[in-house]
Amino acid sequence: MIANRFKGVLLAGALLSAAPLPVPAQQQNAMRLQNADIKAFIEDVARSTGTTFIVDPRVQGTVNISRDQSMDEADLLGTLLAVLRANGLMAVPAGPATYRVIPDDTGAQQPGAAGGAQGFATQILPMQRVDARVAAETLKPLVGRGGVITATAQGNSLLIADYADNIRRIRGLVAQIDQDRASIDTVTLRNTSARELANTLNGIYANGGQRNALLSILPVESSNSLVIRGDGSQVQQVAKMARDLDQRAERRGDVSVVRLQHASAEQLLPVLQRLVGQSGDAGQAGDNAQAGGSAVASAGGSGDVARDAQVITPAGGKRPTIVRYPGSNALVISADPDTQRVLMDVIRQLDVHREQVLVEAIVVEISDSAAKRLGVQLIAAGRNGNAPLLATQYAGAPVGINALAGAVAGSRGNNRNDDDEEGDSALELARNAAAQSLLGLSGSLIGLGGQTDDHVFGMIIDAVKSDTGSNLLSTPSIMTLDNEEASILVGQEVPITTGEVLGNANDNPFRTIQRKDVGIQLQVTPQINSAGGITLKIKQEVSAIAGPVSSGSSELILNKREIETRVVAANGAIVALGGLLDQNERGTVEKVPLLGDIPGLGVLFRHKSREREKTNLMVFLRPTIIGNEVDAQRMTAARYDSIRSQQLRDGSGEAALDALVRDYLRTNPPVAPPVGATAPATTQPRTP
Repeated sequence: MIANRFKGVLLAGALLSAAPLPVPAQQQNAMRLQNADIKAFIEDVARSTGTTFIVDPRVQGTVNISRDQSMDEADLLGTLLAVLRANGLMAVPAGPATYRVIPDDTGAQQPGAAGGAQGFATQILPMQRVDARVAAETLKPLVGRGGVITATAQGNSLLIADYADNIRRIRGLVAQIDQDRASIDTVTLRNTSARELANTLNGIYANGGQRNALLSILPVESSNSLVIRGDGSQVQQVAKMARDLDQRAERRGDVSVVRLQHASAEQLLPVLQRLVGQSGDAGQAGDNAQAGGSAVASAGGSGDVARDAQVITPAGGKRPTIVRYPGSNALVISADPDTQRVLMDVIRQLDVHREQVLVEAIVVEISDSAAKRLGVQLIAAGRNGNAPLLATQYAGAPVGINALAGAVAGSRGNNRNDDDEEGDSALELARNAAAQSLLGLSGSLIGLGGQTDDHVFGMIIDAVKSDTGSNLLSTPSIMTLDNEEASILVGQEVPITTGEVLGNANDNPFRTIQRKDVGIQLQVTPQINSAGGITLKIKQEVSAIAGPVSSGSSELILNKREIETRVVAANGAIVALGGLLDQNERGTVEKVPLLGDIPGLGVLFRHKSREREKTNLMVFLRPTIIGNEVDAQRMTAARYDSIRSQQLRDGSGEAALDALVRDYLRTNPPVAPPVGATAPATTQPRTP
C-alpha cells in the first residue's frame, strides 16, 4: 500500500490530462519522472522502503524515469542504484537498512557496495600464460571511473575493483586473452653452433634494435639445437632459415680452425687429443709454430697408450689430428666432417664463460702480555782477601751484582801495578760485563754500597712491571676464476742460513742462505657448486719475525700461524676458518735456602718474577661470486670509493687516485651501476 501511494504521488505531477478521463488499471502504478532532483528521489525511495540513506554533500544530479509497470520495494531499490550509477554515485552499506550515498570515484577505497550487479566489488584474477602487467595496461580503459585494475607484485595476478557486472565482463575478456596460441618448433643443428646461429637470427628478426617480444629463439647448447617459439607462420619461416643456414655451413674440408673464447687452448688440447687417441707429441708441433706459419702434426706412432685412450672413432681410416696455435688461443683440427662435428660439440660445451670468485679474508690477532719482577741481591767481602766473599745473585735478574761489584772494585784498586797487563785485561772484562748487564736493564734499579776498614758491602734492588697489548688486523683479498688457483703475498723475504763451511785457516769459507717469505699469504682455489655454494681449498698463513734466538746469535725466530683446509660457504656469507686461544702463565721464585723463608727478612734473600701472555687469533672468510661485468663493476666501484674517501679526508680538492686514473689510464673513475642493472643475456662470439 505504501508503494502504491508513493507511485500515485509521483504520477500526480506528471500526468497530462485536459479533462477528467478514466485511467486504465494497468497505468495506475506507472512512474514517469522528468528532470527530478536526485536528492528528492532518494528521499521518496527512503520513505517508501523504510531504508535510511546518508547523502554526501557532493551528491548532485537529475532523474528521468519512464515505467508503465508496477514495482515492489526490491525493484524500487534496484532502480535507485541504477539511477545512482548513471549519475556517478554509489550506495555503500553503513549498517542495518542504512546506506551512504557518495560519488563513485572513491569506490575502490570503500569496503563494498550494495546492489548485486550494480554494486562495487573487488576480485583477484590469476593469470596463467600472459604477463599480468601487460594485461593490466590492456584492460585499464575498460574499467569505470572509480574502478582500479593493477598487477600484483607476486603471483602474476590482476587486482580489480569495479562494479560487479563490469568485473564479469572483464573476467570474460581475461579468459580469452590468457591463452597460449604460440607455436613451438625445435631445429637440431649439425654444422653450426646453436649459440652463434641464435644470435644471428635474433639480429635479423629484432624490432628497433630490441628483441621481438612475439618471437623467442633460444639456443640449447647441450644438444646444439634451437628452440623457436612464436606465431606459427613466423616459427616456420625462422626454422626454415635455420636449417638452410646449417646446411650451407656443412664442412666439406678436412681442416678447421677453432678460436676459443673462454677456455685455454693449452688446457683443452690434451682433453681433445685423448678423445681421438692422439699422442701428446703431435700437440707439441703447434707450440713451435711461428706467427703466420702452419702447424702440421702426424698421429702416427702414437703407441698402444693412445689407442687405448681413444673414445671417438673416425668415420674414415685416417686418425684425427689436433694441434694448438698459441698465437691466437686457437685449435687446428684435421679430421673427417663427422668427427669434426663431435669435437665441435665438445668444444662448445667446454668453451663457456667462467664465473669469478672474490675471496676476502680478515685475520684478527689480539695479544696481551704482562710481567712483574722484584728481587734483592747482596754482596759482602773483605778487603785485600781478609774475609771470604758472600753474594746472592739470581738468573732471573737482568743485572748481576757480581759484575757491578767487580767493575767497582777493579777501578778503585790501589795495589795494581801500571805495568800489569793481565790486571788491565781483567779490569776491562769486568767493566764490559757490567756495561752489558746495565744495557739490558728494564724497569728500575736501586743500588747501595759502602766500606769499612776491613770490609766492603753492597745491595741492589731491581723491580719492573710491564703490560703490553697488540691488535693485529689484516684484510687480504683476491679474485680468481672458478676452479683456478690464486695466491697473494704481502710481506718480506727474510734470509735464513741453511749451511756454513769454514775451512782450515779460513780458506775457502762459504755460507748458503735461503730466503723465506714472511708476512700475510692467502692461497685459494674456489669451485662454484650447482646449488650456488662455493667449495674453497684454502691455505692462510700469517708469519712475523720474533727476533734472534739469543743475544749472541744471528739466527731468527719466526712466528707462524697457518690454516690449510677445505670449506663450503654460501655466496656472500662469512665463515670462520679457525682460531686459537693461547694463554700462558709462568711464575719463578729464586731464593737462598732457609734465609729466603724467614718471614719479613726473607725478602732480602729471594727474587720473584711472574709473566702472563694471552693470544686470541681468528680468521674469517667471505667468498662472493662475480657472475658478470655488472657485478665486477659494482665491486670495483665500492673498493675504489673506499680508497678515494680516505684520500679526500685530508681536505684536498681532488683525490690523487682520481688524478692518476684520469692522467695515466686516460679514463674516468669507476662508477657503480644503477640498482637492478643486469648484464646482457648473451655475448656476441668472435668470428674466425
